[in-house]
Amino acid sequence: MPEEPLLIARAIRKQFPGVLALDDVSVTVRAGEVLALVGENGAGKSTLMKILAGVYQPDGGEILYRGQPVTFSGPLAAMKSGVSLIHQELNLAENLSVQDNLFLGRENTFGGPLKLLDNRPAAKSGGVLLERVGLPASYVSKIVGELPPGQKQLVEIARAIGLDAKLLIMDEPTSSLTQAETDRLYEVIAALKASGVSIVYISHRLAEIRRCADRAVVLRDGRNAGELAKAELTHDNIVRMMVGRDLKQFFPRNHRTTAGATVLELDGLCYRGGPTKPLSLQVRAGEVLGMAGLIGAGRTELSEAVFGLRSQSAGRVLLNGDAVRIRKPADAIRAGILLVPEDRRKHGLVLEASVGANLSLPNLDRISHRGFLDDGAERSLHAEMIEQLRVKTPSAAQAVGLLSGGNQQKVVFGKWLARGPKVLILDEPTRGVDVGAKTEIYTLIDELAGRGVAIWMITSDMEELLGVSDRAVVMHEGHIAGELTRAEMTEQAVMNLATGGGA
Repeated sequence: MPEEPLLIARAIRKQFPGVLALDDVSVTVRAGEVLALVGENGAGKSTLMKILAGVYQPDGGEILYRGQPVTFSGPLAAMKSGVSLIHQELNLAENLSVQDNLFLGRENTFGGPLKLLDNRPAAKSGGVLLERVGLPASYVSKIVGELPPGQKQLVEIARAIGLDAKLLIMDEPTSSLTQAETDRLYEVIAALKASGVSIVYISHRLAEIRRCADRAVVLRDGRNAGELAKAELTHDNIVRMMVGRDLKQFFPRNHRTTAGATVLELDGLCYRGGPTKPLSLQVRAGEVLGMAGLIGAGRTELSEAVFGLRSQSAGRVLLNGDAVRIRKPADAIRAGILLVPEDRRKHGLVLEASVGANLSLPNLDRISHRGFLDDGAERSLHAEMIEQLRVKTPSAAQAVGLLSGGNQQKVVFGKWLARGPKVLILDEPTRGVDVGAKTEIYTLIDELAGRGVAIWMITSDMEELLGVSDRAVVMHEGHIAGELTRAEMTEQAVMNLATGGGA
């Protein structure tokens, strides 16, 4: 007889004010498997996982865990039963040690009225937990805030294992990890799976799903869209099921023609705190120049120097052949050099402000007259950008922090498009964005290139680099290791340059 599933969720329903988040959703998790849960932003993935982890209570349906009906009263009840949710934003006390985090809320004491802490058992068992996820036992004494993101992720997993987790739910676990840290996480997942732990893996990165998942359950608009076995986990199958249609042109190239004259040129540029070797590159009108490189190669830092966020110490920035002096972002913005930053929530948006306010902020000079805001011009700007970019929002008055990741990114694009960019620098333009929104962003990039905008796209997504770029430059340890034409761009050629080899 086949082994009974670890968890079965049947006909789960969840209603929020004005929104039916889940409608008759069912999912089964087997013991010792990696189940991918995929879908666009707003498909219901996070809501379902929070129900399974006790954060939300369902309005309908039932959950069977280890063969018995359960209702988790909260996350603590779920964790005590062996179900742990590891959020994308890690839930660690960064000012405390690794050991303190591993045993927070269940510390050993010497007993007596003072209940003084006895850290000796925790130090030993904490070291065992760390070794199980591939960290040295000596790390129990390290302060969590001093660890890199990948090691923090492993501490979170070790804490769950210490609670005897039978089911781990990982929400976008690699979103802030380097490739080496991601590879290490895959090894830990494989070891956990081999020990009988089940894992629900949520990710927008389809290559990750194909690599580590045994099955995938796809949600669309709060309902089950289907299930894919291991052999069926192809890019096209996943995308088709997620969006409900064939994406014949996932990377559209309908508007681009031959690249025009050079718009942006970096001539021997150096910046303070950067490499001593001068950097030179060109971005032409109507082309997408992709920039690849491993984490720490200096891609973001170079773009920040061009945008005025880092001080330039040598060399020149030329725009349409003329040198421009950029000492601060306002200089770059006036020149028409605009940056969509890597972390939109921290550097691209005012999350508490409305969609409209975020669109208006960099365009006040265009919607004001003699120092007074022109309400009509502002409303027109909001309506134009929301319609053009198909931003899904109830109104321009909606707080931008309440939108999905894809719609937040569209607002960042919109505030710059209103200025008519000459050069648009895109740093990881689709990070944390679902597949449907990705296609819309790729279409927008194609349209902007067709209008003659020079686009410099920094990306760690190999499929994105190869699919969108007309030409690519690759950075390695702060310098440009090489340039590839579209015909020369292959994953191997890019990685050879990124790791210090030849093209």
